[in-house]
Amino acid sequence: MSTLQQFLNSNPVDNLTAEVAISNRFKDEDGNVLKFTIRAMSADDMAAYQKRAMKINPKSKDRKVEIDASAISKAIVINHTVVPSFKDAESIRQLGCTDADEYLQKVLLAGEIEELSKEIQQISGYNTNFEELVDEAKN
Repeated sequence: MSTLQQFLNSNPVDNLTAEVAISNRFKDEDGNVLKFTIRAMSADDMAAYQKRAMKINPKSKDRKVEIDASAISKAIVINHTVVPSFKDAESIRQLGCTDADEYLQKVLLAGEIEELSKEIQQISGYNTNFEELVDEAKN
């Protein structure tokens, strides 16, 4: 078995998590920045979010497919943020929301949703700059 194969077998990605700070807005009583716990998503997860966000524009002559990038970001955040849970029924009810999507938009600013989505994509292997990884490996 190759060294790479051994590495892959010893490091499955199905439970990969990280703690990230996305904004200075989230601080505890002592002024410490509060972090979100996120988990990686699979290629199948991303494909499902993209598929759900596709809509055919009936007004275009060639019935062009449009993708709602905001819907993808929200799905990523709702499904891959471990702490806090945006699916928590009690929290959703407490703020008078009907679902996780509405709750997410009530508690996070648009830029915070995008930043959290970006962090989740990064831990999932998207948006990784290969040159930065090579430089890191050299050091």
